[in-house]
Amino acid sequence: MSQFQLHDSQRRTTVPFVPLDPEHVRVYYCGPTVYDVPHIGNLRAMLTADILIRLLRRLYPRVTFVRNITDVDDKITARAAANGEDIGSLTARTTAEFHAGLAAMNMTPPDIEPRATHNIGEMQAMIARLIKQGHAYEAEGHVLFSVASFASYGALSGRDPDELVAGARVEVAPYKRDPGDFVLWKPSTPEMPGWVSPWGRGRPGWHIECSAMAHRYLGESFDIHGGGSDLLFPHHENERAQSLCCFPGGKFANYWLHNAMLLVEGEKMSKSLGNFYTLSDVLDKGPVEALRLLLMSAQYRSVLNFTWAGLEESRRTLDRFYRALETAGAVDVSGRGVPQAFLEALCDDLNTPKAIAEMHVLATAALAGDREAAADLKVAGGMIGLLTQEPEVWFRGGADAGGPGEAEIAALIAERLAARKAKDFARADEIRAQLTDQGVVLEDGAGGTTWRRA
Repeated sequence: MSQFQLHDSQRRTTVPFVPLDPEHVRVYYCGPTVYDVPHIGNLRAMLTADILIRLLRRLYPRVTFVRNITDVDDKITARAAANGEDIGSLTARTTAEFHAGLAAMNMTPPDIEPRATHNIGEMQAMIARLIKQGHAYEAEGHVLFSVASFASYGALSGRDPDELVAGARVEVAPYKRDPGDFVLWKPSTPEMPGWVSPWGRGRPGWHIECSAMAHRYLGESFDIHGGGSDLLFPHHENERAQSLCCFPGGKFANYWLHNAMLLVEGEKMSKSLGNFYTLSDVLDKGPVEALRLLLMSAQYRSVLNFTWAGLEESRRTLDRFYRALETAGAVDVSGRGVPQAFLEALCDDLNTPKAIAEMHVLATAALAGDREAAADLKVAGGMIGLLTQEPEVWFRGGADAGGPGEAEIAALIAERLAARKAKDFARADEIRAQLTDQGVVLEDGAGGTTWRRA
């Protein structure tokens, strides 16, 4: 079995992955705060988790994948108020949008998807335990974690606690003992979501939510905790601190995985810049497999620059792969193992660019008539969620292919045929040019006119 090497954020180096239990690997990933439709930056984090889980399930007999839904948060409360919408309605709608987007992207669903609002009791139990152990304190209706009580605070993110305080950009609440202390529980006004607790009616802080859900479903120690690099501090740092203090005999997460950010046309994604793209925005211009491939074109720890030209290039790459499968004809992949060089690339810290390069090698051989290479190419693609269609379907385009639909193309071909019969060759040429501009190639033959996506 190939040895999986993983870059651990806490160790700040790439190390062999050694599961706590080789028979059962356990992974926790931070999911969305459901107040808005997910954007393509969110999708990169979810795709990193997808590739990780797909690989682990090739290497180990059992993998439990937990990804949470944060459905109580001040951002949610504010957005619902701004929309004039009930909080429950908002979170149900945005959760459904999140699920639909991931399903469209062919993402691996979690085995367990806990919601914060369903785990309030677990959070309160952890908070009470932290107070009892001297790691948390009550102040003016709040419960705060005492950063000074945990000697290795900052070890995950590599930040010095004193520097963190000196660099604080927010006004320090007067009830805090230390400027770096963070909220575990806070009071709720009557119009806010709230639950009865020993410290008054209130709601949890963000960080305690993930700690509680990870503990409930994975225990005091589990293998991998993942998320975007923007979560490294303060979210993951605070999760680690409160969990290790609450359960000092456990490890919490044995490895930490963080994907880098996504740029759009070289800039940070922002609604004010007009470069804030959702999945539906992208699928208006290209097929979903092209987006998957584009998001895998850089190794997950490298900043990825999304461009429309890059999306088109990814589509052309997939054209080549599908053409290789088409050339080989039907191949039997049942029971076939993953190509070794491809698997080793993924085992090298999820090196998707290297894995894709191996797919190009296989495609070259398949285009030269090597059916075994074509079978390997199909297996490799399937492992990372690509080449899921038959070549004929791909080239004719599916619902997500972009450009005109099949009915529109058929109507234009019929109109062109009628124009040719009427000797209106100018109109016939105009229709061909129109379809060419829309990425549809017409091929006239003895059996009539066929078409394919360019």
